[in-house]
Amino acid sequence: MFKRIKEDILMVNLRDPAARSSFEIFLCYSGLHSIWYHLFAHYLWNHGRYLSARIVSSINRFFTGIEIHPAAKIGRRVFIDHGMGVVIGETAEIGNDVILYKGVVLGGTSTIREKRHPTVGDGVVIGSGALIIGNITLGNGSKVGAGSVVLDNVPNGATIVGVPGKIVQEERKCAIDLEHQNLPDPIDKTLQMLLKRQKYLENEIIKLKQDNKS
Repeated sequence: MFKRIKEDILMVNLRDPAARSSFEIFLCYSGLHSIWYHLFAHYLWNHGRYLSARIVSSINRFFTGIEIHPAAKIGRRVFIDHGMGVVIGETAEIGNDVILYKGVVLGGTSTIREKRHPTVGDGVVIGSGALIIGNITLGNGSKVGAGSVVLDNVPNGATIVGVPGKIVQEERKCAIDLEHQNLPDPIDKTLQMLLKRQKYLENEIIKLKQDNKS
């Protein structure tokens, strides 16, 4: 457990320029606190102490504003940054080196007791307010833009934005690219193409009218 805490603190030091010291991270980063609470709740759940696990999960939500079902599986070095409103469902699975921002929801779509929540691969970045819904998979190294709604599987290394989410081309700086604010907008790109085509057709009409007059 202490090794895990040390690893998590080192990870935040590397990724968050706002962090001033390891002691500050240990005391003040609720996203890490929520993970540590969850480790205990998950242990209780796996040992059949379901009510105790849910109580610990509720305490976690009360103090951190982050709701993680005790049955959810979370890998190592997962960083929930400014995590108020984050919800991680019962059958969700999160890999290693994942970053989630405020308001992210890993939600389910079924009332049947089955795998109904997302699986998030290693090295994934999920922007603020993104909704990942259903038994789908976010591939390793993928990135989800802020406010996106993802309903289908995402390939490894892909970037997805919009409602519903669409895969876009992006210049990636590294495997874990924290800049999830300036992403390509597929709708805007389509509109620009339509406007350009409209302008071309208008010019062609003007030329035809001039030819008829002459």
